[in-house]
Amino acid sequence: MVSEPFTSGTEDPPTLMRRIMDRGRAENWDIVVALTGLPLHSHGRKLVVDLSHEHGLALLSLPSLGGLRLQTRARRAVEEAVLGLAGPRTTEAQGPPRGQPLLGPFVSRLAPVHPGPVGEEETTDLRYVVSGPRGYLRVLGGMVRANRPWRLVPGLSKALAAALATGAVATVNSTIWSLAESLSAPRLVIAMVGSVALMIGWLIVDAQLWHRSAEVSREARQRARLYNASTVVTVGIGVLVCYGGLIVVNMVWALFILNDRVFASMTRTPLHATDYWTLSWFVASVATVGGALGSGLESDEAIRAAAYSKREQERRHMLQDDDGD
Repeated sequence: MVSEPFTSGTEDPPTLMRRIMDRGRAENWDIVVALTGLPLHSHGRKLVVDLSHEHGLALLSLPSLGGLRLQTRARRAVEEAVLGLAGPRTTEAQGPPRGQPLLGPFVSRLAPVHPGPVGEEETTDLRYVVSGPRGYLRVLGGMVRANRPWRLVPGLSKALAAALATGAVATVNSTIWSLAESLSAPRLVIAMVGSVALMIGWLIVDAQLWHRSAEVSREARQRARLYNASTVVTVGIGVLVCYGGLIVVNMVWALFILNDRVFASMTRTPLHATDYWTLSWFVASVATVGGALGSGLESDEAIRAAAYSKREQERRHMLQDDDGD
């Protein structure tokens, strides 16, 4: 097994297949199966796998396997790709021979996979692609999983410290008590959505996480949209986890600090059990805004390290180096 990063200029399947073929010839390998975390496109469709029976090559785009049970699906996909390359050569019209696997990991009711067009000058002789909204969501889920959004929470230590400090101060503020008591559920939802959106937007803009492509091709635009969508979803999941944690922390702090008589004297209403929840919910929104401001203390590299996988960080460094050159 060989692991090496693909450069930014080799995100099209034909170039990748030629590179794999050259590497296989240099190493005198009979069968080469290449796995990449890049979302690949071919003729406007999202690539699942390219197979070249003549040269014993397979190129598999891992995001196309989705975000669930990736290890299991990838293992089965590699096994079946090897079996397919080692067996008799087939075409789309002939179909797989009897006893040969039907590429089960590539086929799903939620994201139907079908053969895709292959250019005359390409090394590939059989290609599977996925298209449509369900295919888009499957590839997006695979990209988000690769970014590991749960790592964003511990990666934003300064932003979390600012959010916790803001929440602690807001919880003992009588004005916040009165506001939380007067706000209706729809307004609390609007405050939550607004604060979360502000945090997501601030992190993306401040750390320059938005992907811009200098290429004008259709595939480049599709890749840029996928990268940006995965960034928004990754950061969004991390921010929502932080928001839920703030609610819990604020709830515990409110249960410890609030006094029935003081609360009633300030708000002119008795303190009920639901008031703890309402106050914690509203304070979480206020604290999230404070966390967005606190995230400005984080370095761009720290935010990128928290938001992206190691492979994606390497890819973005390569893009920056290429742009600098």
